[in-house]
Amino acid sequence: CVFVVPEFPGLGHSGGGSTLLGYIGIDTIIEQMRKKTMKAGFDFNIMIVGHSGLGKSTLVNTLFKSQVSRWSSGWGSEHKIPKTVEIKAVSHVIEEGGVKMKLTVIDTPGFGDQINNENCWDPISKYINEQYEKFLKEEVNIARKKRIPDTRVHCCLYFISPTGHSLRQLDIEFMKHLSRVVNIIPVIAKSDTMTLDEKNEFKHRVRKELETHGIEYYPQNEFDDDMEDKNENDKIRETMPFAVVGSDKEFQVNGKRVLGRKTAWGVVEVENPNHCEFALLRDFLIRSHLQDLKEVTHNIHYETYRARRLNDNGGLHPISANNTQESNL
Repeated sequence: CVFVVPEFPGLGHSGGGSTLLGYIGIDTIIEQMRKKTMKAGFDFNIMIVGHSGLGKSTLVNTLFKSQVSRWSSGWGSEHKIPKTVEIKAVSHVIEEGGVKMKLTVIDTPGFGDQINNENCWDPISKYINEQYEKFLKEEVNIARKKRIPDTRVHCCLYFISPTGHSLRQLDIEFMKHLSRVVNIIPVIAKSDTMTLDEKNEFKHRVRKELETHGIEYYPQNEFDDDMEDKNENDKIRETMPFAVVGSDKEFQVNGKRVLGRKTAWGVVEVENPNHCEFALLRDFLIRSHLQDLKEVTHNIHYETYRARRLNDNGGLHPISANNTQESNL
């Protein structure tokens, strides 16, 4: 059966733009997608890495304005720093404006806290690849789930100590190894311990060191879709690493309650862009690039793992549930 599409005056051919003769309803597709997505909800998995005392848990609680860190979930101060790197994942469902998101915070206690920190990134790399493996096994199953649970790490916040000098060798080695498998966002912790000039010089020095060692952090230049993306991301890259301060305590400043850290000379306001770059990090991480972080994880990092894993496994066929071998990139 052949269908002939008549040409009307004023209507272009299929290759060009067409003038509609009346309302069709194509513009409702976005609303349909929104409703479907709202029903399904969102997943976002964020890993925090850095040695103890840098305020990692506090910053994450401040970012999501709720108690989402492991410290808020029973892993209290009575626990000693582990002798090896551990992986602690805690999930919460948070809701705002009718949008539900399952947020998983993956902490790495013990990282960088030992006398010998050689290869201390291995357990973290192994964990990230294990999540790719779980997703892959579900994906290649003949009777797979309608919605595959997503435990893949979408973002890794790497906390740099505010030394004001240079990156530690551990910082360089970690980011060099892990930037191949996960979206790394470097942040300078407790930036209020530096003066404004010290902070700017340190940020510049860190960017230079990352460039010298060929370390690609998110958003990577090669993944810019178009000039609009490039221009937006270039501004972000020029600002990174974000110099941040986290706090879950409120203080009265000029008649307003603000999140901040009280010092001898006043209150460092967490959300004041003149005091630190927390607001820039929050807007970047949650309000403008959260979906892109997930897409880069799926389309780039996971696809790289998937291609290598399936190639090693001899092609596209279901992976045995008994196969417990994990692949490390």
